[in-house]
Amino acid sequence: QMQLVESGGGVVQAGGSLRLSCAASGGTFSNYYISWFRQAPGKERKFLATISWNGDLTNIIDSVKGRFTISRDNAKNTAYLQMNTLKPEDTAVYYCAAANKAMLWNSLRSKRVYAYWGQGTQVTVSS
Repeated sequence: QMQLVESGGGVVQAGGSLRLSCAASGGTFSNYYISWFRQAPGKERKFLATISWNGDLTNIIDSVKGRFTISRDNAKNTAYLQMNTLKPEDTAVYYCAAANKAMLWNSLRSKRVYAYWGQGTQVTVSS
């Protein structure tokens, strides 16, 4: 049973940066794709980015591409989401999630393929 714990959220002014971390324990981290989702108040949880089990492949949604970067360090059992040039519309709770590496790459935008979720970390971007 894998546990995921996000950290690094907070309040930042527009144009600022944050780096979120997703620390995993209780499982073999390199057996999983890791993705980031976010959920704004009153809205559905949405996919942002994913990274393959070995870090070779990434997929990021167009609306944050160029501002957000996903990475992982398997030796530290940790994944990251670097967020730059933050905007007020980036305000949300950010979640990391793990899907077994047997899942199809093109299925990873669906919340249903994820076996484990973190508790979320709040990001608030002030204008």
